[in-house]
Amino acid sequence: MSEPQDRALRLGTRRSRLAMAQSGQVADLVRRLTGRPVELVEITTYGDVSREQLAQIGGTGVFVTALREALLRGEVDFAVHSLKDLPTTYPDDLALAAVPVREDARDVLVARDGLTFERLPEGARVGTGSPRRMSQLNAYARGHGLTIETVPIRGNVDTRIGYVRKGELDAVVLAAAGLKRIGRIDEATDFLSVDTVLPAPGQGALAIECAADNTALIAALAELDDPYTRAAVTAERSLLAALEAGCSAPVGAFADLLDDGQIVKEMRLRGVVGTTDGSTLVQLSTTGPVPETYDQAMALGRELAAEMLAKGAAGLMGERAH
Repeated sequence: MSEPQDRALRLGTRRSRLAMAQSGQVADLVRRLTGRPVELVEITTYGDVSREQLAQIGGTGVFVTALREALLRGEVDFAVHSLKDLPTTYPDDLALAAVPVREDARDVLVARDGLTFERLPEGARVGTGSPRRMSQLNAYARGHGLTIETVPIRGNVDTRIGYVRKGELDAVVLAAAGLKRIGRIDEATDFLSVDTVLPAPGQGALAIECAADNTALIAALAELDDPYTRAAVTAERSLLAALEAGCSAPVGAFADLLDDGQIVKEMRLRGVVGTTDGSTLVQLSTTGPVPETYDQAMALGRELAAEMLAKGAAGLMGERAH
């Protein structure tokens, strides 16, 4: 497809403050890379307007479908998603053109009075809409003699932090990456180590997507791709897919690189699945050579999922498990 090189590239984005912030950051990178103007096109998705719990409205895909439809209709040239929102099966008519360097993948606590997780009062009310976070927070509290009550919440960052500011909750758990991208990370009172709470598969990473037949744009956007981040999130999402879990299932996964100070030697993939009350967790890890191809990264995830299923993971995922 040949087109004038000075035409503005149209970047499809959700309207939320976080989506606008991360799309704006990508737009700046693409302007510098291509020398072309980039304009943001705001698109409302079903996930943005529905008041239902995420698990009830279909989990993955509710924030993605409208953007993808706009891409395929040619209304936008490319789109930016939070990678953890993408369904694990990938459509043939779209291309994942770039996965840029990942932001901090950890979860953070925003608590009243500057409290850390360990210092929360007995029976503290902790808000999160994520079964994955509930499961691991409850398990961690149980293992450390703490008693907490996890409270399901929805809404944007302002709404969630507002529950703490108004005294309705003692704390909420959010993704570090989102707070960093909107310039509010200083409101976090505790960073939860991945050893305590494994993030959602792909958390902290962005996905830049365009139509599969737009080869010139795919080639240009490929400059923004970080091969290590792509390998890590591919392994994490492969684990999720092999566990046959949607984003409403309590699955945490994180792949990181192991090095000896100089040379990256291996990739370690950790996975967890558990009951929401944290009473039972299956948590395992595997380590292998850093994947150099998509297939190798997928294999790493499938291998760990098979071990987790053998240890009883399927029974912990509720009605979605087979």
